[in-house]
Amino acid sequence: MFGIGPPELIVIFLIILILFGAKRLPELARSLGRSINEFKSATQNIKNDLDVSGQQDASPSDKTASKENAKKNSETDKSNKKDTDSLAG
Repeated sequence: MFGIGPPELIVIFLIILILFGAKRLPELARSLGRSINEFKSATQNIKNDLDVSGQQDASPSDKTASKENAKKNSETDKSNKKDTDSLAG
């Protein structure tokens, strides 16, 4: 992991603790988790869009299947976000 060991992680954590304080750490972790989740969702949507655009030359039944897959992935992303929000809040 980038050559960072346990002692370095402890020093980084202590610096973050000093900069943000103990009261803001949970809020900071929540916002970081939401940001990571949104980033993953956006990258998945981009992948789905690229898959759909790459299959434009495919048969109509393939297009329907890929649209259904994109819809399922979108619904999964939304439910994952709701789960994360409920855990965070």
